[in-house]
Amino acid sequence: MDLDSHYPALGERFLFTSTWMLGKASAWLDAGGFLPDGAATLIVYLLYVPVLIVIALVAMAVKNRLDPGSLKQLERQKAVKEGKRERYFVSFAGGIASSFLFTVLTAIAHIAAVPITGAVIRLNPATVAVAGVLNIAAGLGASLLVGMIFLVSGVGRKAKRA
Repeated sequence: MDLDSHYPALGERFLFTSTWMLGKASAWLDAGGFLPDGAATLIVYLLYVPVLIVIALVAMAVKNRLDPGSLKQLERQKAVKEGKRERYFVSFAGGIASSFLFTVLTAIAHIAAVPITGAVIRLNPATVAVAGVLNIAAGLGASLLVGMIFLVSGVGRKAKRA
């Protein structure tokens, strides 16, 4: 799976999970400063999409700089097809970093949109950090669930040769 081409799709999921986690963390820490309604979150999303597109373009440019012609990516794909590499594994560290960083990006987006949305947004670094950790846990839990579904259903298994 090439994450570079999926940042907007990942970002939209992370926006909503991060927004939810920011609300939970704010309530748990008794900060009470994160109360966007659905309309405010939609406006933040509309502002968020161009940022995600820029992130995807920058990631693609960096990838092309580090791996001209996508030779390393093609080698990884070939190794997966030959059964020398796990089919479903996406970088564990990358997943953790993405979950946390998208929570930070979501907090920044909500704060930046306050003049437009009028939402009550007061977030401190501790609230954002707790929400980021919660989002990591949610992402890892979802990954484990999907992995278990793949494992049980047999999706991606090589066909047995007779």
